[in-house]
Amino acid sequence: MKKDVKDEYVVIQKTDYTNCNDNLLIAINTNGKEFGVLSSKIIVDLHSTGDAKCLPLYRYDKDDNRIDNITDWGLEQFVTHYNNGNNPLVITKQDIFHYIYAVLHNPAYRKKYELNLKREFPRIPFYYDFFKWVKWGEQLMNLHINYENTEPFQLQIINYESGIEGVPKPKLKANKKDGIIFLDEKTELHGIPSVAWEYKLGNRSALEWILDQYQEKKPQDPIIAEKFNTYRFADYKEDAIDLLKRVCTVSVETMRILEEMDSLSC
Repeated sequence: MKKDVKDEYVVIQKTDYTNCNDNLLIAINTNGKEFGVLSSKIIVDLHSTGDAKCLPLYRYDKDDNRIDNITDWGLEQFVTHYNNGNNPLVITKQDIFHYIYAVLHNPAYRKKYELNLKREFPRIPFYYDFFKWVKWGEQLMNLHINYENTEPFQLQIINYESGIEGVPKPKLKANKKDGIIFLDEKTELHGIPSVAWEYKLGNRSALEWILDQYQEKKPQDPIIAEKFNTYRFADYKEDAIDLLKRVCTVSVETMRILEEMDSLSC
């Protein structure tokens, strides 16, 4: 690091009870596989990033009273560390929440503590230039939560006249080297930047997660397969194209921010 990272750490309070009203959360995976982190404004599937632990900005008691999940003690640690008396900083708990999200994405942090992150609850160091990390965390959280409203990446849609009658057979595979996604027998997406594949959720890129989720999968149960398995990729093809474009933008922008972090950490 350009500035030494202190040995003092704070940990955001863990809770098993969250409310999806007016809340944000950070979901982390520390189950011994690839470390993963993602943010959400609603409660996520417990296996969204592996075996996820959810860290909300707020928690709620049985009477639905909202309680700050970052404790007053935690706030005091940040205020004490970053204020030297000359130019006191106004630090909020939401600032700390964004700071934590940025640190958990920092390539240098994840490399240095790779083994710890696979078996322990993350500990958060105090980095130099607190509000730079707050800004990065806020940018990342906005990208990851509001991905559906992100500007679509300008990918080229190639449609071939294959002479195939009926519904084209889905492929949903990628050629990362050439920047191509094969949607089905007729349609391809070209122009995917190589850096887009580097933004990963666990051991797969965000784009690969989408391709997997849109696959047609036949249930093993014959009754379910016959009567209830009505999903066809062709019915959602345009939705998939739109989502892939937007997640491509999210992936590229995320990696741009991580590159900025990495340059500061060198």
